[in-house]
Amino acid sequence: MVAEKITIEPVTRIEGHAKVTIHMNDNGSVDHAYFHVNEFRGFEKFCEGRMVFEMPSITPRICGICPVSHHLAAAKAGDKVMGVEPPRTASLLRELMHMGQIIQSHGMHFFELAGPDLILGFDHDPVTRNVVGLIGADPGLTVRAVELRAYGQDIIYQVGGRRIHPNFAVPGGVNRALTAEKREHMLSGLDKAIETTQIGIQLIKNWVDANIEDVEKFAAFHTGYFGLVTHENGLELYDGDIRLVGRDGQELEHFSAQNYLDIIAERVLDWSYLKFPYYKKMGWPDGVYRVGPLGRLNTCDKIDTPLAHQEWLTYRKINDGKPVFQTLYYHYARLIETLFAAERVRELLDDPDLMGNDILNRKYDFQGEGVGVIEAPRGTLLHHYWAKPNGQLERVNLIVSTGHNNWAMSEAVDSVAKTYVKGPDVQEGMLNRVEAAIRAYDPCLSCSTHAIGQMPINLEILDSQGNLLQTLKRD
Repeated sequence: MVAEKITIEPVTRIEGHAKVTIHMNDNGSVDHAYFHVNEFRGFEKFCEGRMVFEMPSITPRICGICPVSHHLAAAKAGDKVMGVEPPRTASLLRELMHMGQIIQSHGMHFFELAGPDLILGFDHDPVTRNVVGLIGADPGLTVRAVELRAYGQDIIYQVGGRRIHPNFAVPGGVNRALTAEKREHMLSGLDKAIETTQIGIQLIKNWVDANIEDVEKFAAFHTGYFGLVTHENGLELYDGDIRLVGRDGQELEHFSAQNYLDIIAERVLDWSYLKFPYYKKMGWPDGVYRVGPLGRLNTCDKIDTPLAHQEWLTYRKINDGKPVFQTLYYHYARLIETLFAAERVRELLDDPDLMGNDILNRKYDFQGEGVGVIEAPRGTLLHHYWAKPNGQLERVNLIVSTGHNNWAMSEAVDSVAKTYVKGPDVQEGMLNRVEAAIRAYDPCLSCSTHAIGQMPINLEILDSQGNLLQTLKRD
């Protein structure tokens, strides 16, 4: 056969738009595969000149999947710029909303986006390799999955008044207290959410047992790991310091988010609009690391809720206590975090300070610069603002979760393509595995590059001279 290039565009069942180009050798093997993020919208630039207190309302528009993460990161950056500490009740309410975000996003990704591959199979007919197919295969589980996401969204609604793009957190606190009725409403659905999450955990563990050969060779590579931790290195999703561990799990850095520019740098490559962060002291590419569920569970030393901690202990046995580096375990880690978030919801709802009325601190001590950090579902999210004395922003820097994972997603695409894509008869299921390598990271490409518009599905096959052999399109 002649050498050819296969283009997958767009990658499906993710947030945002990307494409993959697979360059084939003359013998039908893969020479190299590239993950291209081909969007640009430029949120950092057009936020210049806005007021710092507007940012919790502007930045959630970056993403309709995780608007709460940007909303809270912006408010936390505003706290630092204005030099104000929110009252404890306000911080508890913010965290409660964030746990709702974790539950709804993780639940949706595992069951509705990754689930069709795991439950139906990578080679299943693409016409029904989706939620419709899941309903046919297991309607009871599918309904529970939808209800789990709805429960997370309902927490966001009960706390912030809207399911997406809430207007709730502001520099110095929040703008509404919680009522007893809303608290009871959230408690009423919690047990079922935990039960559904545990069903999902058993499902992924069974799937891993049945597919362990694939798990061990599917984008299995070593990196560093990066995420928020508590003072005792427990799993943390709302606040805390950042911990970076090496490939062996040993701590490399433990630092405040305010100092992130001393620790990480970003590299630009000409085939992607998405930058490539890395650990400065180790340089590029030795200093690459991963964030998100796999990264966080490798970074922490424990989980401070009982059910999730027990599951984490099982997770840590996968590689005898060393970091779990196999990409498909992202799905298992994601559900452990969902369980933690649900347990944390109960702790927050049982905290008497949650129902207080001291929700906003206006005793500002203007600092002019600040970094807000939070663990978005996909990984560590950083908002960095520089402001004039009147609160008008002069500069904005956003390092979003998906950006941290850019090198890892690119490596995963190349690794999986070389492992599974074989010519001359390239099957759809082979290409779906390449897409699944990206889906494991649950990327949000709208967040990472801030895109506008839509792209059709367009797959082109060319010969080694660039002549078009075949085109498949969907407008």
